[in-house]
Amino acid sequence: MLDDGRLDRAAGVLLGTAAGDALGAGYEFTRPGPEQEIDMIGGGAFDWAPGEWTDDTAMALAIAQAAADGPGLEIDAVAAGFVRWYDSDPKDIGVQTNRVLAARPASARAMHQQAMSLDGLTGGNGSLMRTAPIALCYLDDAAECVRMAGAVGLLTHHDQQAVEACKIWTYAVRHAVLTATFDGVREYVAATDSADYWNRLLDQAENGAPAHFPNNGWVVHALQTAWWAITTADASGPEHLPLALELCVRAGGDTDTTAAIAGGLLGARWGASAVPAHWRTMLHGYPGLTGEDLVALATRIVKANSAA
Repeated sequence: MLDDGRLDRAAGVLLGTAAGDALGAGYEFTRPGPEQEIDMIGGGAFDWAPGEWTDDTAMALAIAQAAADGPGLEIDAVAAGFVRWYDSDPKDIGVQTNRVLAARPASARAMHQQAMSLDGLTGGNGSLMRTAPIALCYLDDAAECVRMAGAVGLLTHHDQQAVEACKIWTYAVRHAVLTATFDGVREYVAATDSADYWNRLLDQAENGAPAHFPNNGWVVHALQTAWWAITTADASGPEHLPLALELCVRAGGDTDTTAAIAGGLLGARWGASAVPAHWRTMLHGYPGLTGEDLVALATRIVKANSAA
């Protein structure tokens, strides 16, 4: 049932992702000190405009646009969206993603095969950063939500930990839209064969500090950073969203990506209405959209993909 609360939380998935991304963009590869104010300043390593989102949201929107007409998510349309974005000559693209998309694969199958062919480390955070919109397609089907999260992740990141991270987070985003809680993270993990592994990592995130998971370009440490911020910030009300995103930025490293990951789940819990108004009006980026456009797009997705 798509009541106003769920629609607000669904819109928060896209808006929260973009807000975290644009907030972190100006601080990427740094670690702001406690006295430094955190805001959508732009700049950073790729000279972003204030409020401009990065590749994290751009790739998430390729997924969202493929889902806009429903029902379900056509994976070849997602792959084609990734290639269109690559052809737009983006300012920033992850190394692993670039190695896949540079081949300009003509189908999802070809893209996955290209990802499988990569050698070296393949567990970057580039699939997790974009996974949240998949949840909006499958609010009525948890199993398909999880399956598609894995399939879309595998388009560029043929790595077991990356696949599992995408499944955990996408399930949790879906759960948060439906229930307004963060319980989906632990709920999903408890039912997996790797529950001991992920519960240990989640415990470390809840009880530790960013120094314990400093390599947040790696998917596991990226998830831990996002979960640390979510579980550390004051969660007594909607201010939780900006407070947790600020913590992601203060954790340092891949600040735009960890904040985008956290933002998708925070938005799913607290809704688009929790994104500060001055951030919302600043947001913009590929493919020529604004913050308000993201709200409309999310609403369109859930209405096209949900039972009446």
